[in-house]
Amino acid sequence: MTALSPKHRMAVPVWVWPLAAAAAILAITLAYSGGQGAVEIAAAAVTFSALFVIVGLGQMLVITSGPGNVDLSIPAAISLSGAIAMKVMDGSDALIAAGLAAALGAAMLLGVANYLLIRLLRIPPIIATLSSALIVQSVAIAYGRGLKIKPPPVFADFCTGRTLGVPNLALVAAALTALVLLVLSRTVYGRTLLALGQNPRAARLAGTPVAWTRLTTSVASATLAGLCGTLLAGFSGGSSLNMGEEYLLASIAVTVIGGTSVAGGRAEPLGIWGAALLLFLIVTMLNTFGLSAGVRLVATGIIIVAVIAIGGGAKRT
Repeated sequence: MTALSPKHRMAVPVWVWPLAAAAAILAITLAYSGGQGAVEIAAAAVTFSALFVIVGLGQMLVITSGPGNVDLSIPAAISLSGAIAMKVMDGSDALIAAGLAAALGAAMLLGVANYLLIRLLRIPPIIATLSSALIVQSVAIAYGRGLKIKPPPVFADFCTGRTLGVPNLALVAAALTALVLLVLSRTVYGRTLLALGQNPRAARLAGTPVAWTRLTTSVASATLAGLCGTLLAGFSGGSSLNMGEEYLLASIAVTVIGGTSVAGGRAEPLGIWGAALLLFLIVTMLNTFGLSAGVRLVATGIIIVAVIAIGGGAKRT
C-alpha cells in the first residue's frame, strides 16, 4: 500500500482524528459487549457530549484569543446560572422564558466582570477568572441555600427529550456549533479573534477592534457556560452547587484534544464534538472492560496523548 504523501496528510482536517478515535472506541466497546446496548450507548454519548460541547465552544474562543488565556470561572457560571434559572422558574412553565433570561443575564455580567478584572486592573486571565469564580460560587451558595427546585415540566421534558430520535441537547449544541463556525469565518469578530491569537501586536497595529473582541469573547464564554448550567439543571431535575465542577477540565480537554491551538490563533469547533464523544466513550469502554479506577485513568491518559500526537503530527507534516 502506498503511503500518504505529506500533501495528502495535510489535507486531513485536524478535527477528523478525535472523531475517528471516538468511532474506533465505540466499535471496540460494541465488539466486546457483543453489540448489546448499542443504541443506549450512542444516545448517552451524544447527550452528555452535547453539554461538554456547549462549554467547550466558549472555552475554545477564550483559548483562541492567545496564549495564557483560559476561563476558570466556568464551573461557577454553571452553578449560579442553574440556581437562578430554577429559582426564577419555580417549577412553572409560564416562567421558563424569565428563568432563561435571568440565568443568561447573570452569566453575561460575569463575563463583563472577568473582562474588567483582566483589562482594567491588569490581572492575568487565570487569576482573574479564578477570583471571580470564588466570588460567584459564594453568591450561588447564598442564593441557592442548598435547595433543589425541580424544573418546570415542559423545560424538563425538552432537556431530556428527543426530536426525530435525536436528543434535544445535541440539537442545541449542533446549532451553537454551526453559529460559532459562521461567526469565526464570516464576521469581523471572528477574523479579529484569530488575528489576535496569532499576533496581538499586529492585530492592534492593524486597527482591529481588539478590546471589543476580548470583551465579546469573555461574555460569550460565560454565557455558554450559563446556558449549559440551565440545561443541565433541567436535564438532571434541578440545580446543585457542585454541578459545574467536572466541566472545567472537560472544557479545556475537549478544546485541546479537538485541535484548537493552545498558543492561540486557530479554532476547531468541529473537533470539540469528536473530543467530547471520545472522552465519554473512553470511560464507557473501560467500564465495560471492568478495569479498576487506577488502570482506567492511565489508559485514558495514554489514549488521549496518542490521539493528540497523531492529529498534531498530521497537521505539522
